[in-house]
Amino acid sequence: MEISEQTFLILSALADQPRHGYAVVTEVNEMTDGRIRLRAGTLYGALDRLVAQGLIAPDHDEVEKGRLRRFYKLTDTGADAIRAESRRMATAVRLAEERLNKRAARNAPRLGTIG
Repeated sequence: MEISEQTFLILSALADQPRHGYAVVTEVNEMTDGRIRLRAGTLYGALDRLVAQGLIAPDHDEVEKGRLRRFYKLTDTGADAIRAESRRMATAVRLAEERLNKRAARNAPRLGTIG
């Protein structure tokens, strides 16, 4: 199952420990050096979808400063999805690098040739 970059990042944000929604947003922002900023509406829709797919599960709720925060955790199925997508992306990167190396070799100036 191929997953979107957003899904991959959300699952990755939950890989090491349970987090609440705002912490997931912060973690994704840090992992991407600010390139991806999840909006609350997008995030909570994605979290609901990932729970329905069995990739994450509610872990526990905490009240912080009078606000209820629901924490989510990665499931084993979610971990498997991250691993599979990581392997798929690594293969794509390896193939792209091989092709770029072939291109560089083809375009490199040859010794003993003019211009």
